[in-house]
Amino acid sequence: MQTLTLNNGVEMPALGLGVFQTPPDETIAAVTAALELGYRHIDTAAAYGNEHEVGQAIRDSGVPRDEIFIETKIWISDYGFEATLHGFDKSAAKLGVDQIDLLILHQALPSEFGKTLDAYRALEKLLADGKVRAIGVSNFMVKHLHTLLDATSVVPAVNQLEIHPYFQQREVLDFDTAHGILNQAWSPIGGITFYPGYGEDRRSVLQDPAITRIAAAHGKSPAQVLLRWGLQRGRSVIPKSTKHHRIAENIDVFDFDLTADELAALDALETGRRGGPEPEDVTLAAYGRAIPEA
Repeated sequence: MQTLTLNNGVEMPALGLGVFQTPPDETIAAVTAALELGYRHIDTAAAYGNEHEVGQAIRDSGVPRDEIFIETKIWISDYGFEATLHGFDKSAAKLGVDQIDLLILHQALPSEFGKTLDAYRALEKLLADGKVRAIGVSNFMVKHLHTLLDATSVVPAVNQLEIHPYFQQREVLDFDTAHGILNQAWSPIGGITFYPGYGEDRRSVLQDPAITRIAAAHGKSPAQVLLRWGLQRGRSVIPKSTKHHRIAENIDVFDFDLTADELAALDALETGRRGGPEPEDVTLAAYGRAIPEA
């Protein structure tokens, strides 16, 4: 497994299993399969409602805790200094761990960014106290990052973003790179492009002719090509699946390289169309919901 070194020296497996929208009753099987297949990085979130099952699968796996990189996220309903400290307590208890490897803020919450800053200051305290090994953010745009960096002390280790060939967010990627923030791709194989909410004219990036041609040339699947593209561009990728054969396929991406021309062909597929919610639209009124106690 390839690793990436975060800006504080912590090493993180470059590829992990995401469990977004994985029902609790399917999470244990997915995480168990992933760990058996060699995954050592699991990405979850308080808002996913499956941290307990992630923790159970990790405990039951027999893999030593210090070999598994656990990443989770604080939801906007738990922003604010004290609330975020308690959010950590809830997540750690559900996961069954004393220390979380990477804890990030799930959304920028631009409409109440003061709460976001207080939440990040809580992450800084958790880092200083050794309760987390690294801290970061998710879905933060350049203007949010500017304000965050001006108001806090610790540069985020990671910014988790929607990144796939149809939506590459290059301005944010470039800003992150310039400031030592690792880009981490959610929906790295473009799954968001074939969700019903993507629009009636949606088209799956996995069916794009440019991608299928590259996949055929390497004897790989389109999904494997997209993961390889992300890895070769220096990003962390966290594909989600509940199917054993897909979980196995997604980790089988370290035995081939895309050429410079192939990388450029994938870069050229940008549409500028976001699949997930606009960061400015994520408000407590629209998206707030209580995160249960452990």
